[in-house]
Amino acid sequence: MFTSLGRMAIMRFSIVAQMLALLLQAFRSCLSFFGQGRVPIRLVLYKQIYFTGLQAVTIIVSIAVILGTVIIAQVVSLVGANGSLAGKILIWVVLRELAPLLTAMIVIARSGTAIATELGYMRINGEIDAIEMLGIPTDRYLILPRIFGVTMAVVVLTVYFVLTAFAGGFLVASIGWHIPYEQFFQGILSSLGSKEIVVFCTKSILFGLFISATCCCYGLSVRSSATEVPQAATRAVITSLFIIFLLDGLVTYVLSLALA
Repeated sequence: MFTSLGRMAIMRFSIVAQMLALLLQAFRSCLSFFGQGRVPIRLVLYKQIYFTGLQAVTIIVSIAVILGTVIIAQVVSLVGANGSLAGKILIWVVLRELAPLLTAMIVIARSGTAIATELGYMRINGEIDAIEMLGIPTDRYLILPRIFGVTMAVVVLTVYFVLTAFAGGFLVASIGWHIPYEQFFQGILSSLGSKEIVVFCTKSILFGLFISATCCCYGLSVRSSATEVPQAATRAVITSLFIIFLLDGLVTYVLSLALA
Protein backbone atom coordinates (compact mmCIF):
# COMPACT_ATOMS: atom_id res chain seq x y z
CA MET A 1 0.00 0.00 0.00
CA PHE A 2 2.79 2.43 0.92
CA THR A 3 4.54 1.61 -2.36
CA SER A 4 1.45 2.45 -4.40
CA LEU A 5 0.89 5.66 -2.42
CA GLY A 6 4.49 6.68 -3.00
CA ARG A 7 4.24 5.92 -6.69
CA MET A 8 1.03 7.97 -6.93
CA ALA A 9 2.64 10.89 -5.08
CA ILE A 10 5.63 10.80 -7.43
CA MET A 11 3.31 10.78 -10.46
CA ARG A 12 1.33 13.73 -9.12
CA PHE A 13 4.50 15.67 -8.39
CA SER A 14 5.78 14.90 -11.87
CA ILE A 15 2.55 16.17 -13.46
CA VAL A 16 2.67 19.37 -11.39
CA ALA A 17 6.30 19.92 -12.39
CA GLN A 18 5.44 19.42 -16.07
CA MET A 19 2.51 21.84 -15.81
CA LEU A 20 4.67 24.52 -14.24
CA ALA A 21 7.31 23.94 -16.93
CA LEU A 22 4.67 24.35 -19.67
CA LEU A 23 3.42 27.57 -18.10
CA LEU A 24 6.98 28.88 -17.88
CA GLN A 25 7.60 27.99 -21.53
CA ALA A 26 4.37 29.74 -22.53
CA PHE A 27 5.34 32.94 -20.73
CA ARG A 28 8.82 32.84 -22.25
CA SER A 29 7.34 32.30 -25.70
CA CYS A 30 4.99 35.22 -25.12
CA LEU A 31 8.01 37.54 -25.04
CA SER A 32 8.92 36.52 -28.58
CA PHE A 33 5.32 36.44 -29.84
CA PHE A 34 5.83 39.51 -32.04
CA GLY A 35 8.76 37.95 -33.83
CA GLN A 36 8.79 35.75 -36.89
CA GLY A 37 5.86 33.34 -37.27
CA ARG A 38 3.34 35.28 -35.22
CA VAL A 39 0.59 35.00 -37.88
CA PRO A 40 0.01 31.22 -37.63
CA ILE A 41 0.28 31.43 -33.83
CA ARG A 42 -2.34 34.17 -33.81
CA LEU A 43 -4.64 32.06 -35.97
CA VAL A 44 -4.39 29.14 -33.53
CA LEU A 45 -5.04 31.56 -30.67
CA TYR A 46 -8.19 32.92 -32.35
CA LYS A 47 -9.47 29.41 -33.04
CA GLN A 48 -8.93 28.42 -29.43
CA ILE A 49 -10.75 31.52 -28.17
CA TYR A 50 -13.61 30.84 -30.60
CA PHE A 51 -14.00 27.20 -29.57
CA THR A 52 -13.52 27.72 -25.83
CA GLY A 53 -15.25 31.09 -25.52
CA LEU A 54 -17.83 31.87 -28.17
CA GLN A 55 -19.16 28.36 -28.62
CA ALA A 56 -19.67 27.98 -24.87
CA VAL A 57 -21.61 31.23 -24.37
CA THR A 58 -25.00 29.55 -24.78
CA ILE A 59 -24.26 26.96 -22.10
CA ILE A 60 -22.82 29.57 -19.74
CA VAL A 61 -25.80 31.92 -20.14
CA SER A 62 -28.35 29.13 -19.66
CA ILE A 63 -26.75 27.79 -16.49
CA ALA A 64 -26.21 31.30 -15.10
CA VAL A 65 -29.86 32.27 -15.58
CA ILE A 66 -31.03 29.06 -13.88
CA LEU A 67 -28.57 29.56 -11.02
CA GLY A 68 -29.58 33.18 -10.44
CA THR A 69 -33.24 32.18 -10.45
CA VAL A 70 -32.70 29.35 -7.97
CA ILE A 71 -30.66 31.50 -5.58
CA ILE A 72 -33.23 34.32 -5.54
CA ALA A 73 -36.07 31.83 -5.04
CA GLN A 74 -34.25 30.24 -2.08
CA VAL A 75 -33.45 33.63 -0.53
CA VAL A 76 -37.07 34.75 -0.78
CA SER A 77 -38.34 31.48 0.66
CA LEU A 78 -36.00 31.82 3.65
CA VAL A 79 -36.05 35.54 4.52
CA GLY A 80 -38.83 37.01 2.42
CA ALA A 81 -38.67 39.63 -0.32
CA ASN A 82 -35.49 41.30 0.84
CA GLY A 83 -33.85 42.73 -2.27
CA SER A 84 -30.80 44.08 -0.49
CA LEU A 85 -29.96 40.69 1.04
CA ALA A 86 -30.60 38.95 -2.29
CA GLY A 87 -28.07 41.22 -4.00
CA LYS A 88 -25.49 40.58 -1.28
CA ILE A 89 -25.92 36.82 -1.52
CA LEU A 90 -25.45 36.94 -5.28
CA ILE A 91 -22.10 38.67 -4.73
CA TRP A 92 -20.98 36.28 -2.00
CA VAL A 93 -22.15 33.08 -3.67
CA VAL A 94 -22.04 33.69 -7.42
CA LEU A 95 -19.25 36.20 -8.01
CA ARG A 96 -16.80 34.86 -5.45
CA GLU A 97 -17.41 31.12 -5.69
CA LEU A 98 -19.87 29.56 -8.11
CA ALA A 99 -19.20 31.60 -11.25
CA PRO A 100 -15.45 30.83 -11.47
CA LEU A 101 -15.95 27.19 -10.45
CA LEU A 102 -18.87 26.36 -12.76
CA THR A 103 -17.27 28.19 -15.69
CA ALA A 104 -14.04 26.27 -15.17
CA MET A 105 -15.93 22.97 -14.99
CA ILE A 106 -17.75 23.70 -18.25
CA VAL A 107 -14.47 24.63 -19.96
CA ILE A 108 -12.85 21.44 -18.67
CA ALA A 109 -15.72 19.31 -19.99
CA ARG A 110 -15.71 20.99 -23.41
CA SER A 111 -12.27 22.34 -24.21
CA GLY A 112 -10.08 20.41 -21.78
CA THR A 113 -10.97 17.05 -23.24
CA ALA A 114 -10.68 18.45 -26.77
CA ILE A 115 -7.17 19.83 -26.16
CA ALA A 116 -5.89 16.61 -24.59
CA THR A 117 -7.44 14.50 -27.36
CA GLU A 118 -6.17 16.74 -30.16
CA LEU A 119 -2.59 16.85 -28.89
CA GLY A 120 -2.67 13.11 -28.21
CA TYR A 121 -3.67 12.27 -31.77
CA MET A 122 -1.14 14.76 -33.11
CA ARG A 123 1.55 12.89 -31.16
CA ILE A 124 0.40 9.48 -32.44
CA ASN A 125 0.13 10.63 -36.07
CA GLY A 126 3.63 12.11 -35.95
CA GLU A 127 2.44 15.68 -36.52
CA ILE A 128 4.30 17.04 -33.50
CA ASP A 129 7.53 15.34 -34.61
CA ALA A 130 7.06 16.78 -38.10
CA ILE A 131 6.56 20.27 -36.67
CA GLU A 132 9.75 19.93 -34.64
CA MET A 133 11.68 18.63 -37.69
CA LEU A 134 10.59 21.74 -39.63
CA GLY A 135 12.21 23.87 -36.96
CA ILE A 136 8.94 25.22 -35.59
CA PRO A 137 9.05 25.54 -31.78
CA THR A 138 6.14 23.50 -30.43
CA ASP A 139 5.91 25.60 -27.28
CA ARG A 140 5.10 28.67 -29.39
CA TYR A 141 2.87 27.01 -31.95
CA LEU A 142 1.03 24.42 -29.83
CA ILE A 143 1.26 25.44 -26.17
CA LEU A 144 1.25 29.27 -26.16
CA PRO A 145 -2.01 29.86 -28.08
CA ARG A 146 -3.89 27.14 -26.21
CA ILE A 147 -2.87 28.32 -22.75
CA PHE A 148 -3.56 31.99 -23.36
CA GLY A 149 -6.63 31.32 -25.50
CA VAL A 150 -8.25 29.19 -22.81
CA THR A 151 -7.27 31.65 -20.07
CA MET A 152 -8.78 34.64 -21.87
CA ALA A 153 -11.91 32.66 -22.67
CA VAL A 154 -12.33 31.54 -19.05
CA VAL A 155 -12.05 35.12 -17.76
CA VAL A 156 -14.58 36.49 -20.27
CA LEU A 157 -16.99 33.57 -19.78
CA THR A 158 -16.86 34.05 -16.03
CA VAL A 159 -17.78 37.72 -16.46
CA TYR A 160 -20.69 36.67 -18.69
CA PHE A 161 -21.75 34.14 -16.08
CA VAL A 162 -21.85 36.76 -13.32
CA LEU A 163 -23.70 39.36 -15.38
CA THR A 164 -26.26 36.84 -16.62
CA ALA A 165 -26.84 35.40 -13.16
CA PHE A 166 -27.39 38.90 -11.77
CA ALA A 167 -29.75 39.80 -14.62
CA GLY A 168 -31.71 36.56 -14.23
CA GLY A 169 -31.91 37.00 -10.47
CA PHE A 170 -33.12 40.58 -10.83
CA LEU A 171 -35.81 39.65 -13.38
CA VAL A 172 -37.12 36.86 -11.14
CA ALA A 173 -37.05 39.10 -8.07
CA SER A 174 -38.77 41.94 -9.91
CA ILE A 175 -41.44 39.96 -11.75
CA GLY A 176 -42.13 37.28 -9.15
CA TRP A 177 -41.89 39.23 -5.89
CA HIS A 178 -41.96 42.88 -7.07
CA ILE A 179 -38.64 43.73 -5.43
CA PRO A 180 -37.60 47.25 -6.53
CA TYR A 181 -34.42 47.43 -8.54
CA GLU A 182 -33.00 50.18 -6.28
CA GLN A 183 -33.08 47.82 -3.32
CA PHE A 184 -31.62 44.95 -5.33
CA PHE A 185 -28.69 46.93 -6.77
CA GLN A 186 -28.06 48.62 -3.44
CA GLY A 187 -27.33 45.20 -1.96
CA ILE A 188 -25.00 44.37 -4.87
CA LEU A 189 -23.07 47.64 -4.70
CA SER A 190 -22.76 47.53 -0.90
CA SER A 191 -21.11 44.09 -1.08
CA LEU A 192 -19.02 44.60 -4.21
CA GLY A 193 -15.61 45.80 -3.09
CA SER A 194 -11.99 45.51 -4.12
CA LYS A 195 -11.64 42.23 -2.21
CA GLU A 196 -14.40 40.55 -4.22
CA ILE A 197 -12.95 41.80 -7.52
CA VAL A 198 -9.43 40.62 -6.65
CA VAL A 199 -10.70 37.17 -5.64
CA PHE A 200 -12.82 36.93 -8.79
CA CYS A 201 -10.00 37.92 -11.16
CA THR A 202 -7.39 35.76 -9.42
CA LYS A 203 -9.53 32.65 -9.54
CA SER A 204 -10.53 33.14 -13.18
CA ILE A 205 -6.96 33.67 -14.37
CA LEU A 206 -5.47 30.81 -12.33
CA PHE A 207 -8.23 28.42 -13.36
CA GLY A 208 -7.67 29.20 -17.04
CA LEU A 209 -3.89 28.83 -16.81
CA PHE A 210 -3.90 25.54 -14.92
CA ILE A 211 -6.75 23.95 -16.89
CA SER A 212 -5.01 24.59 -20.19
CA ALA A 213 -1.58 23.59 -18.89
CA THR A 214 -2.93 20.36 -17.38
CA CYS A 215 -4.74 19.32 -20.56
CA CYS A 216 -1.73 20.18 -22.75
CA CYS A 217 0.51 18.19 -20.43
CA TYR A 218 -1.65 15.06 -20.59
CA GLY A 219 -2.15 15.40 -24.33
CA LEU A 220 1.60 15.58 -24.94
CA SER A 221 2.16 12.59 -22.63
CA VAL A 222 0.58 10.23 -25.20
CA ARG A 223 3.25 8.13 -26.88
CA SER A 224 2.35 5.48 -29.44
CA SER A 225 -1.04 3.82 -28.86
CA ALA A 226 -4.45 5.21 -29.75
CA THR A 227 -5.85 3.71 -26.54
CA GLU A 228 -3.76 6.21 -24.59
CA VAL A 229 -5.75 9.15 -25.96
CA PRO A 230 -9.05 8.60 -24.07
CA GLN A 231 -7.05 7.69 -20.97
CA ALA A 232 -5.11 10.95 -21.23
CA ALA A 233 -8.33 12.94 -21.73
CA THR A 234 -9.93 11.31 -18.69
CA ARG A 235 -6.89 11.96 -16.51
CA ALA A 236 -6.75 15.55 -17.74
CA VAL A 237 -10.36 16.12 -16.68
CA ILE A 238 -9.93 14.51 -13.26
CA THR A 239 -6.67 16.32 -12.52
CA SER A 240 -8.06 19.65 -13.74
CA LEU A 241 -11.10 19.31 -11.49
CA PHE A 242 -8.90 18.49 -8.52
CA ILE A 243 -6.63 21.46 -9.24
CA ILE A 244 -9.42 24.03 -9.59
CA PHE A 245 -11.04 22.95 -6.32
CA LEU A 246 -7.66 23.05 -4.61
CA LEU A 247 -6.90 26.47 -6.07
CA ASP A 248 -10.35 27.71 -5.12
CA GLY A 249 -9.76 26.87 -1.47
CA LEU A 250 -6.21 28.24 -1.45
CA VAL A 251 -7.12 31.52 -3.16
CA THR A 252 -10.11 32.08 -0.88
CA TYR A 253 -8.08 31.37 2.24
CA VAL A 254 -4.94 33.32 1.28
CA LEU A 255 -6.70 36.39 -0.08
CA SER A 256 -9.13 36.44 2.84
CA LEU A 257 -6.14 36.70 5.17
CA ALA A 258 -4.23 39.15 2.98
CA LEU A 259 -7.18 41.48 2.32
CA ALA A 260 -8.75 41.24 5.77
